[in-house]
Amino acid sequence: MATHASDPALTPIRLDKWLWHVRAFKSRSLAAQAVAAGRMRLNGQLVSKPAQAMRPGDVLTFVIGDRVRVLCMIAPGTRRGPATEAATLYDDLSPPPPPRDLSRPQADPGGRPQGRDRRSFDATRARWVD
Repeated sequence: MATHASDPALTPIRLDKWLWHVRAFKSRSLAAQAVAAGRMRLNGQLVSKPAQAMRPGDVLTFVIGDRVRVLCMIAPGTRRGPATEAATLYDDLSPPPPPRDLSRPQADPGGRPQGRDRRSFDATRARWVD
């Protein structure tokens, strides 16, 4: 019979550490803050402690930005590796993201304006003032 100490796949892991391992958050402290905010559910129960233990088969539900994420833990992981490795630690059960609303204004991908852009803007503005 395997014990928790002898089988790393059955060893529980801290919730904030696992969120960091699977690259859901950029740092472990950001993951801990998100958990402490109390808006995460582990197997349907609200969680507010970053040290909450997770085991394979647990389902975690939380919101990042405007998306609801539902992750089922497959393995705890031993390190924060590349994204391809992180994706093997969970099953993503999240609903598909909503379609983009094309009626909302979109940011212009032009980047930072140049002097030429400012002069053009000033010239247009001068015509409005006159």
